[in-house]
Amino acid sequence: MVKLPQVTIIVLNWNGLNDTVQCLESLSRLDHPFYEIVVVDNDSTDGSVPAIRARYPDVVIIETGENLGYTGGNNVGIRYALGRGADYVLLLNNDTVVDPAFLRILVDAAETESAVGIAGPTIYYYERPDVIWSVGGAIDWRRGSTRMVGLDERDEGQFGQVPRTVDFVTGCALLVKRAVLAQVGLLDERFFTYYEETEWCMRVARAGFKILHVPQAKIWHKISPIAREASSQVHYYMTRNRLLFLKLARAGIAPWLNTLLFDYGRTLLNWTLRPKWRPKILQRQAMVQAILDYGRGRFGKVEIVKG
Repeated sequence: MVKLPQVTIIVLNWNGLNDTVQCLESLSRLDHPFYEIVVVDNDSTDGSVPAIRARYPDVVIIETGENLGYTGGNNVGIRYALGRGADYVLLLNNDTVVDPAFLRILVDAAETESAVGIAGPTIYYYERPDVIWSVGGAIDWRRGSTRMVGLDERDEGQFGQVPRTVDFVTGCALLVKRAVLAQVGLLDERFFTYYEETEWCMRVARAGFKILHVPQAKIWHKISPIAREASSQVHYYMTRNRLLFLKLARAGIAPWLNTLLFDYGRTLLNWTLRPKWRPKILQRQAMVQAILDYGRGRFGKVEIVKG
């Protein structure tokens, strides 16, 4: 009798009780027979831990005691999963709901060949359930930039039904094999949040594994592009961590020049000189601090200066 793979699902929570409960409720309907759910709580203050424990007594809860970010919190969960003998680890954002078949479909795709290291689903907007947020990611090595494939496209079957190779899959929902973790290691905690999955997938691909987008595996993500664009914290980590990614990728001079002069330089000039962008003062300050902090070697969690 063939042993079916055991999956540990890691849901990271930080003051997100309502979203986490809805995520766990959707996970309770999965049709994959062998999985364990672990909630890693990054020192929430909203009563998440006792509420989740009371409602889902079979869910393992690990309390970190501090906010370790996406990277540190998930690494705590990954170490737990490896210690329990998991064949796969699934990193899943707490602000998602999942199709009952998505995990089974992901695992089946990953099991097709040993060369598959990471697999990710089709991710839709929660508020627009037929509009794509991500079907994997692409890296433009000439420009030093990344993008979500399929972003804001209505799903009309344009990405087919067969798993396809991509440069990276978003950490919103990422299934990784135990063999990959043993060979490549865990998330780089210098990132804290953003770009960490892109760098991880790059390492995995350079180690000889495939990164797959699996179209028939589906989840929905409560992400707001408007809120992200307005967040100085998002601008800080995306700015600093793109530079860290280029460094770790050993990128050439062209992507560095494009990133610093064209992308960052043009953005900062527009936000400084053009009247309609002047309200973006906090985002501008966050970008400048991010560039300076990269130069100073300040990584991990950083307090963003305001004013």
